[in-house]
Amino acid sequence: MSVEKTTKSLRGICGIVIVAGCAIFFASWRPAVSVAQERQKSQAPSFRLEPLWRKSLPPRWITGEVGGTCFDEQDHLFTVNRGNLTPKEQVLGDVSKAVIEFDTDGKIVNSWGDREILPKKLHGCFVDYQGNVWIAGNEDSIVQKYTHDGSKLLLQIGTKGRFDTSDGTINGAPMNSSHELLNLPSSVAVDPENGDVYITDGYGNRRVVVFDRNGHFLRQWGRQGTLAEVDAGVGGVFLKVVHYVVLGNDGLVYVCDRLGGRVQVFDKSGNFKRNIIIESKTARLTGIGSVCQIAFSPDREQKYMYVCNCGDEEIRVLDHATGETLVKFGRSGFEAGEFNGLHSLAVDSKGNIVTGEAGVATGGGHRVQMFRFVGN
Repeated sequence: MSVEKTTKSLRGICGIVIVAGCAIFFASWRPAVSVAQERQKSQAPSFRLEPLWRKSLPPRWITGEVGGTCFDEQDHLFTVNRGNLTPKEQVLGDVSKAVIEFDTDGKIVNSWGDREILPKKLHGCFVDYQGNVWIAGNEDSIVQKYTHDGSKLLLQIGTKGRFDTSDGTINGAPMNSSHELLNLPSSVAVDPENGDVYITDGYGNRRVVVFDRNGHFLRQWGRQGTLAEVDAGVGGVFLKVVHYVVLGNDGLVYVCDRLGGRVQVFDKSGNFKRNIIIESKTARLTGIGSVCQIAFSPDREQKYMYVCNCGDEEIRVLDHATGETLVKFGRSGFEAGEFNGLHSLAVDSKGNIVTGEAGVATGGGHRVQMFRFVGN
């Protein structure tokens, strides 16, 4: 064989080797970011359904829709129950107490609440750093603060039956401006540093309004937005329902823009910081929305954010820092571990999640479910 032919053969062989090597390399190579994301997803928290955690209610008790769920510092669960029984349920049972307290084993340890005094259509509860229980109502104009055992009403913000509207009635045009009146408030959070009270005044109005510990107005932010503004990521505007507020350990305020499909993040003065987008298959199709409520993992850094995706009937686990969805669980249905009318969630000090179902538009499961944290 001539030198020229030998050289060409060697070049051909080398070319084949290089191409094969490149193919193997690129087939196995993944960007560092992708590898990090996969590693983080594999370390995301996991949960196990505890279908028998909540013990049986007293004979004939029926709760109706579960409007809210919240934990105290002893990991006792509080549920606020609307008592909106169907005609059939009214024959077969009795309306439960409005507020029920469960211990860590799911047993009832207390129940209370005068429905004539409480807000109409109970919506959201919060136990503050002093153990007081706060309750809102999205067919009323008040937020109330009770002692832990419900024996005493300590504070009321707003006047029952007087709304922040053009004519002061529930049917008037929302004004979004009063320093004294509310308009269908949905949730409460209390700052443990100074006792400031953050309220999502969000079914009638479109604002987050802040009062001091004595119920005096301090500040507010938010207005009705358009779909175009929301899609453009404009902060401080809300679609239809400002549904829930949480104060993070990072000193920021997290607000559920339910139909806007996002969690908006602000500082405590109301300055917009960022959006956390919650994608949904059904949010705008059904008008239910994709982000009804959020909670954080109990570690100091609050590494994970848990999202109650009421539109898609699922719980999503997000990386708090990036907003990336790591895992999700649940689906539409009436079986254990499924959701129908998913409306709220609460996380205890051990990382367990309890959900509440309302779902007036869907019939709703009207139940509480426990998902036990089993590790990462």
